[in-house]
Amino acid sequence: MVKFKTVAVGGTFDQLHRGHKALLKKAFETGEKVLIGLCTNEFVKKMKKPHAVAPYDQRVEDLRIFLLINGWLDRAEIVPLNNAYGVLLSKAPVEALIVSRETQPMATHINIRRKERSLPPLKIAAINMIPSENKAPISTTRIRDGEIDRDGHILMKKGNT
Repeated sequence: MVKFKTVAVGGTFDQLHRGHKALLKKAFETGEKVLIGLCTNEFVKKMKKPHAVAPYDQRVEDLRIFLLINGWLDRAEIVPLNNAYGVLLSKAPVEALIVSRETQPMATHINIRRKERSLPPLKIAAINMIPSENKAPISTTRIRDGEIDRDGHILMKKGNT
C-alpha cells in the first residue's frame, strides 16, 4: 500500500496513545520513509497546552520503542519540530503529509505557504480521530486529566470525584 517515497507526520506525541498509533500506522502504510516531526520542549511551551507534557527525550524514547515493536524504526526519522512547519517549507523530499481530521486545516495552510514559495503541494491524507469507549476522541488532555487511559478506556466519569 506504500504510495510515496517520503511522508511526514508531526505532533507532540505525549502519552503515546491509540490515536497517535493510528496516525503513525497510516504514515507507515502510506510512505516508504516517514519523517516524524516531534515538538520540542520550547515549541510545546509556545502551544500553551492545558496540561503538563513529558520532556522531549522521554517522548522520543516512547516513539522509538513503538517504532521498534512495529518494525518501523529503520524507516523512520524523528526530527525536532520547533514550529508548525518544520522542514515542510523547504525543498525537503516530502511528498505527503499525514494528519488527523482535527489538524487537516493546518495541512491545507502548509500547502498555501508552500505555493507562496513555489514548492509543489503535498498530498494530504487525513484519518478520523480515534474514539474512546464513550465515543469522544482519545486525547492526551483526557489522559492527563485521568478521564481515560491510552487505549480510550474510561477511568472515571468527568466531573465526579
